[in-house]
Amino acid sequence: MMSFFKTAGLFSLLVLSTFYDGSAQSAKQPNFIIILADDLGYGDLSCYGHPTIRTPHLDRMAAEGTRFTQFYVAANVCTPSRAALLTGRLPIRNGIFGKRVVFFTNSANGLPHSEVTLAKALKTKGYQTGLVGKWHLGSRPEYLPLNYGFDSYFGLPYSNDMGKVGSISGSKAAGIPPNTNPPLPLYRDHTVIETEPDQRLLTKRYTDEVLNFISKSQGKPFFMYYASPFPHVPLYASDDFAGKSKRGLYGDVVEELDWSVGQILKKLKDLKLDKNTYVVFLSDNGPWLIKNRLEEEGGSAGPLFEAKGSTYEGGMRVPAIVWGPGLVKANTVSSAVATSMDLFPTILALAKVPLPNDRVLDGQNINDLLTGKKEKVTDLVYYYDSDRLYAIRKGPWKAHFTTHPSYSPEAPVPHEPALLYNLEVDPGERYEVGSKHPEILEDLKKEFEKHRAGVVPVPPLLDAIVEK
Repeated sequence: MMSFFKTAGLFSLLVLSTFYDGSAQSAKQPNFIIILADDLGYGDLSCYGHPTIRTPHLDRMAAEGTRFTQFYVAANVCTPSRAALLTGRLPIRNGIFGKRVVFFTNSANGLPHSEVTLAKALKTKGYQTGLVGKWHLGSRPEYLPLNYGFDSYFGLPYSNDMGKVGSISGSKAAGIPPNTNPPLPLYRDHTVIETEPDQRLLTKRYTDEVLNFISKSQGKPFFMYYASPFPHVPLYASDDFAGKSKRGLYGDVVEELDWSVGQILKKLKDLKLDKNTYVVFLSDNGPWLIKNRLEEEGGSAGPLFEAKGSTYEGGMRVPAIVWGPGLVKANTVSSAVATSMDLFPTILALAKVPLPNDRVLDGQNINDLLTGKKEKVTDLVYYYDSDRLYAIRKGPWKAHFTTHPSYSPEAPVPHEPALLYNLEVDPGERYEVGSKHPEILEDLKKEFEKHRAGVVPVPPLLDAIVEK
């Protein structure tokens, strides 16, 4: 009789655990989708306070998941930021830095093949892996995504302004004369299938590709990295969204991206994959504010100071939402400090993939933040501009050892003593308080030097070009 009750009790616990997780899917390996916006600012979504850009699907994603208010990327521009997201490592450790800032159409290098990407690591556990959208980690054949663990690739190898059509201001800054870029290539796997694609249709085409990937991956665990080219300039929206936002073309583009997110969430629910899939939405860096001076084509950092290209908060603190019904604590606003590099160890832990033990990782497993078990995993943030450590955060305190406004022609300004701000009181970095807290400045200086002493120098990879 006792064995019967023990067996019945065990059965009941199994049934309860299945219902707690939402479905029997929970026993399977989880799926992962990372949706990365390009140059989206901290203040550009309605759930982050924008008054005129409508983002109902991302707002619902936040309501059903966890929205972070102190989430950082590892770099203030896209190439190094993307390298850090996919490897869990600061770009200073693998050479993704240099005077040219990002990879361009004539760049000779790419992400080192010795780096372990999320896709490469997940392949060891049988995951289907796909990339849709912008790569920007090397455009020569040997540096395209299928060489880094991705099974499929559909998208652009670099930014959407690096073709012959549209803005090429970034290319000119890198010493590439106007109209000398090759036509913007659209790849499927290793093959260019179009040049100068109609960018008004890119978000819809990319969405279809993501949805098809999800449908084809049913029955197998999958990882989808959907890296939108927008709202990086030049801005394009389809006819269904053009002219619809009060924020103008920039708002049209963000609202279409929000629609795209909604389609993905709907597909997951329709296929009953939602309760076994983590979806992460974030931006690669802050908004390109200088694009607002004439064209009104840049985003908003909301209450934060400065933008893309700087190590102020507006350059490196980004919107970030994690969704997973039954997996992620719902209707939660987390003020915990976290970074894009945390996604690497977190996802691998959830997929039960061992971490590489032959290299330094800079991310932390933040699953306890996502489930509400902890309120803090780390309190340190390093703010790099290329290979130069400009600032450091510890807890609420941030010390600027060097400052440089985004895209300023003036030289960076060193500070001794460093400038000190309390970010939890003053997220806009308006009130310097170093004279009131010399002991905190001294502690941050020690952390600054400790970190720099632990970084092994490597050569920069962004500056080498292919000679014609």
